[in-house]
Amino acid sequence: MSMALELAKKGGGAVNPNPQVGAVVVKQGRVIGKGYHERYGHEHAEVKALQSCTESTEDATMYVTLEPCAHQGKQPPCYQAIIKAGIKRVVFGSYDPNPLVSEKGIEAMRNEGLRVEGPILEKECQEINQIFFHYMTQHTPFVMLKYAMTLDGKIATATGASKWITGEVARKKVHQDRSRFMSIMVGVGTILADDPILTNHNVNNRNPIRVICDTHLRTPLTSKVVVTAQEIPTIIATGVSDKKKLIPYIKKGCQIINLPFNDNGIALVDLMKKLGHLRIDSLILEGGSTLNASAIDEGIINKLQVYIAPKIFGGKQALSPVGGKGVLLPEEALHLGKMKVSSLGEDLLIESEVI
Repeated sequence: MSMALELAKKGGGAVNPNPQVGAVVVKQGRVIGKGYHERYGHEHAEVKALQSCTESTEDATMYVTLEPCAHQGKQPPCYQAIIKAGIKRVVFGSYDPNPLVSEKGIEAMRNEGLRVEGPILEKECQEINQIFFHYMTQHTPFVMLKYAMTLDGKIATATGASKWITGEVARKKVHQDRSRFMSIMVGVGTILADDPILTNHNVNNRNPIRVICDTHLRTPLTSKVVVTAQEIPTIIATGVSDKKKLIPYIKKGCQIINLPFNDNGIALVDLMKKLGHLRIDSLILEGGSTLNASAIDEGIINKLQVYIAPKIFGGKQALSPVGGKGVLLPEEALHLGKMKVSSLGEDLLIESEVI
């Protein structure tokens, strides 16, 4: 199962909104086949493993990180291929929260006389599919708030300059994560200040869908995200409904989502529901202090990823990561858990989940 887990991780970023799955076929104590779900719409891990087998699979055992599917999607049900291959024992890592799957394949295989055992290494198998499990149960994207700050808690100097706070190793990690998440979101303030292109620098040749929160439609038509919207999917979430103002953006390839707004800007809870309907299962929020504060206030954050650089900016006017009004009492703070600390070159990365 550990081998299957390592295989499953190879599909990260390419299979969304499907889960990452790995499978290993064992016969008489020998591995005779292995595979993983490589790309959305392509063969599932079980089928890839069976295709790779070097000898007959009759009476063999299959280890798979997620229970085999039992429904017709872009690929046929995996349990049928397992039965047809003569597999006699299936060991699975975790249950599938998808109601179309949920133990149906397990039941079908047992009805055919196969031994089905599990879950095995369930925690580890669920962790690699944290995004999938969230999306399947909540129907909204799994949202990770990411920011980089100095040791004194600043994301920019008093002049607004922010390039670069972290070093090359940390920035490489950022682009790797952009390739794993389906979308990336910023506010119009970031577009106006930095004119970012919001790509992943060709990691896996897969760029995230770009989402711009722009209440009053101030994104310049000459900005990089608009100019490249024909090549990289770009969504502008705005409160503007005037078609004359929207048409130039649509002609350049942008998709417009009209939403209600309040004093804090776009209604982010409503936006997450809209993105979920578009089958966007995950989102990295790389906003400024205003958008970060709104996201926390509206409760859409699932995980925080904080890069800390060994630098001091200082300055009362220098921005901190989270703006807004903030909480009034310490007990009202956003509480985090499952903290993980990593060293990336000269920088630290702290990852934590919202409790």
